[in-house]
Amino acid sequence: MADANTQGAGKLPAITKRVQNLGDLGIWQRSRAYHDLIGYINGTSSAIQGIKTTDEMYESEMLLKLVRLFDSLEKLVEQHPPLEQPQRFGNKAYRDWAQEMREQLPELMEQLLPAAKKRYQSELEQYLMESFGNATRIDYGTGHELSFLFFLCSLFKAEILQEQDIVGAALRLFNRYLEFVRQLQRTYNMEPAGSQGVWSLDDFQFVPFIWGSAQLAVKSPFDPSKFVDEQIISDFKDQFMFISCIDYICKVKTGHFGEHSNQLWSITDVPSWIKINAGLVKMYQKEILSKFPVIQHVYFGELMAFEAVSPGTTISNARLGHVAPPPSKRICIGTPSLVPPVPVSVAPPPPTESLNSDLNVGDSSSESSDNSVVLRPSTSSASLVAAAEGSGDKSNTQAAEGEVTKGLAAE
Repeated sequence: MADANTQGAGKLPAITKRVQNLGDLGIWQRSRAYHDLIGYINGTSSAIQGIKTTDEMYESEMLLKLVRLFDSLEKLVEQHPPLEQPQRFGNKAYRDWAQEMREQLPELMEQLLPAAKKRYQSELEQYLMESFGNATRIDYGTGHELSFLFFLCSLFKAEILQEQDIVGAALRLFNRYLEFVRQLQRTYNMEPAGSQGVWSLDDFQFVPFIWGSAQLAVKSPFDPSKFVDEQIISDFKDQFMFISCIDYICKVKTGHFGEHSNQLWSITDVPSWIKINAGLVKMYQKEILSKFPVIQHVYFGELMAFEAVSPGTTISNARLGHVAPPPSKRICIGTPSLVPPVPVSVAPPPPTESLNSDLNVGDSSSESSDNSVVLRPSTSSASLVAAAEGSGDKSNTQAAEGEVTKGLAAE
């Protein structure tokens, strides 16, 4: 295994937490990692629209190996069944599972990664280890999901996964992760980390709602107003990630959906899946990525770098509502160490008070042509750059319309 602290004669960035105080949130929002993350989420949304989870799709050998990794983690769950204990939440057997997972994961990753990619092993392991919950509190939340998003994005930045894997990475690998963490949640009665109760989108997850709404942006077999119908859930829970989430919520919660999941219930009033997707991305940036209690636990390294992007770098939008253009027509994410940033100007981070403003959502898809960040086959060893092609991102000046969330409670 390559030394995590050296790279030839130079040194790699330490894999460590970087957001130590509220002031660091602004640095985080200007970081390469932040821009690559949003670009990856939006690029994936563009790529998977109109594709069912059950559809046939390209699955590389590396992608299949990553999916099979969860089979090994499931065997560890079988070896550490829940203990008989009086507490409702937090079965202590989870700590035994987590400890063995951390002990075995380095060997599993060693076997999985090609020799040329071993230098990234420590960073990838850190993101993956952090994506299954906290062993001290025995809880799981969107911060752990975020760590898995870092893992996915890093796989593309390191070119361990290639451009043609982008659909499979979401609908096969991420979906497999989603199934597994649900198993952990149920088996060990894990507590939601930082749940806001009825005012939260979901106790545990967020990104599958973003990608699930993108799947439904083209050729959706039902309108947003119907996604809570029992028949819709029964018919489409295996085909669309969004409905899979609704099905899981209905299994673990009782009572009227509008009472235990008010935020999701309010989405039924939004007229299109495109507007829902745009609103969820903005909500994710505001309610997850702008929250110090979440980001203070995030690790950064070489692939997901805390260094600032060049001034003027914009965050691209997903272009939804039609089949995405060929990736070669669009700008992609680039590996910073191989593609030096070009000096341009950067917008300052939003003021702290703006993070508590009401969330209004507009459909900016018509304004973001060719701005989605996706991966393309590279002509060199570099392939990932967060930049927008054409005239730039106009969504910041576009009038907001179509409210997705109603009555967000202040923290």
